[in-house]
Amino acid sequence: MTISPDGSRVVFVRSRGGADPAGCLWSFDVASGSEQLLLDPVAALGGADEDLPAEEKARRERAREVAGGVVSYVTDDDARLALVPLSGRLFLVPLDGSSPARDLDVDAPVLDPRVSPDGRLVAYVSGGALRVAGLDGTAPRVLLTPESDDVVYGLAEFVAAEEMDRMRGHWWSPGSDRLLVARVDESPVQRWYIADPANPASPPNEVRYPAAGTADADVSLSITSLSGERVAVEWDREALPYLVRASWTTGGLVLQVFSRDQQRAVTLSVDPDSGMTTTLREDSDQSWVDAVPGVPTALPDGRLLHVVAEAGADVHALAVDGVVVTPGALDVSAVLRADDDGVLLMAADDPMQTHLYELAPGGELVRLSGGEGVRVDGVHVGSSRGGTTVLTSATLGEPRARTTVRRGDVVLELRSFAETPAVTPAPVLLLAGRRHLRTALLLPTGWEPEHGPLPVLMDPYGGPHGRRVAHASGLFRESQWWADQGFAVVVADGRGTPGRGLTWDREVRLDLATAPLEDQVDALHAVAELHPELDLTRVAIRGWSFGGYLAALAVLRRPDVFHAAVAGAPVTDWRLYDTFYTERYLGHPDEHPEAYELSSLTGMVAGLTRPLMLVHGLADDNVVSAHTLRLSSALLAAGKPHEVLPLSGVTHMTPQEEVAENLLLLQLDFLRRALHLG
Repeated sequence: MTISPDGSRVVFVRSRGGADPAGCLWSFDVASGSEQLLLDPVAALGGADEDLPAEEKARRERAREVAGGVVSYVTDDDARLALVPLSGRLFLVPLDGSSPARDLDVDAPVLDPRVSPDGRLVAYVSGGALRVAGLDGTAPRVLLTPESDDVVYGLAEFVAAEEMDRMRGHWWSPGSDRLLVARVDESPVQRWYIADPANPASPPNEVRYPAAGTADADVSLSITSLSGERVAVEWDREALPYLVRASWTTGGLVLQVFSRDQQRAVTLSVDPDSGMTTTLREDSDQSWVDAVPGVPTALPDGRLLHVVAEAGADVHALAVDGVVVTPGALDVSAVLRADDDGVLLMAADDPMQTHLYELAPGGELVRLSGGEGVRVDGVHVGSSRGGTTVLTSATLGEPRARTTVRRGDVVLELRSFAETPAVTPAPVLLLAGRRHLRTALLLPTGWEPEHGPLPVLMDPYGGPHGRRVAHASGLFRESQWWADQGFAVVVADGRGTPGRGLTWDREVRLDLATAPLEDQVDALHAVAELHPELDLTRVAIRGWSFGGYLAALAVLRRPDVFHAAVAGAPVTDWRLYDTFYTERYLGHPDEHPEAYELSSLTGMVAGLTRPLMLVHGLADDNVVSAHTLRLSSALLAAGKPHEVLPLSGVTHMTPQEEVAENLLLLQLDFLRRALHLG
């Protein structure tokens, strides 16, 4: 959502229906409550199918973007115009609807366009070079040209986009006269080759993948004028190689850089004229320092807005120049805006919720989610500007999220064209076991105790960055579908999952296996004590990504508890996963080899006595299919029967309708056979 500075207009992306994945750009007039279609991608492309550049496909994979059409756009500071990339082309859209969108004559393919704050220019990447063009039709010119095929200017490297929540590599100055630009040199990074076995005539796709213990991309920064003059930004890149955040506001240019072990984070101010840096603060942690989206950044008056790890309250607190400005129980998860009107942030004092707050310039903190003085349990995200608040709220009481526009006493609703879900989730939320694990139990629709005991399906993610149990109906749709097939489904968030505090997060340090698996077992037994209808002689577990790892781990380590597993896209050898994520939790493999042995599955194959199905997309460039293939080879060598389902052409996501639907049915068939359900 983008709100105009005066709060009169809201710009947003929405498709035409739940069965249409192509997003369109719309405008909503707050005074009249009317909508206007600003850009239809089908019409803009003349009915042609999308033809995405390889770099855009990779960006969408990193962002977990499954839609098409308009999936991103940028505006100038005054929200007078938007730029929309489509199929490598760039469209300019006047946001007042006064004239139709037009195709800009720029070098294609266009990647990551960014409008200058004054709305006169656009910077973008094409062919690895950073280019600038005038929105008045001035021809594009190259500002920075890559010195080799291994170098790109202005884009985020793999680990930044995949793990740091930094999706960009160039930033305009507030005066629109210069840019901060990242130079990414991937020559140190090892080459991996991802083939398509279903099409042997096609050459393999070469990717640069920084696996744990190997070299990362070399990232440097320069401040570049519109004439191409460059000033290098100086900091100790050997000691602090990770560029985690960059922010250039009227209050100043601020960077956050991390050491490779992520136990040290340094916030720097940059002199744009000389490129020299000054340390504003240092943060350290014996496990790791957390990176919070949106901070650090400079407020308009030059003060530093950042988060601090409040050890006493065990939360991330918002601070200004080191002084905490949020109450002790509130855990800040992201800062969305920081300007003269105040600070907009996402935070919660309950790990099963997310709320939107605004910190006024005078220091008053106001919760924007919910009614006047009323707290509505749920997951709330949104935006606020110029006296207008847009809030998208997901709750347990409604099948779909609702988006409301509030200005003063007027509350309007943006129409949703989403399909009505085919299932109605009815989760029972519990605090399970001695650790009060946030847990949900879902039973078959219409089930009654006299119907008899139910086989159990554990359905976790269970690891860092993935919360599954919250006050949002949409989180449980697939779990309810499984329940309606005749299972009691248990979803539990164990140690390492977000929202329970800093100590909770760090319980997985140097061991990603033991605590997450123990918590799944504890949640299962705690729920069964309350609900004797759970048949603990027939317990299965399924999951994807970390959840897939956890599912395979469960039958390898605890066959006494788990009787079958479906492991989708599992990490089986942590040495094959990326540097930033893996080394944060397990350390460098040369320094902590025992942590990798303890956490990896390939050394546990002798323990398999239960049915196991492994599922993997062969085009996955995040958790590459080598994880499943190596585990399968080890199981075969040990004489352990198992099933492997390869998905040709599928990445780490499975958005294709035929894949998503039939994958569920194939898993269901496997689990029925494995648990002898008839």
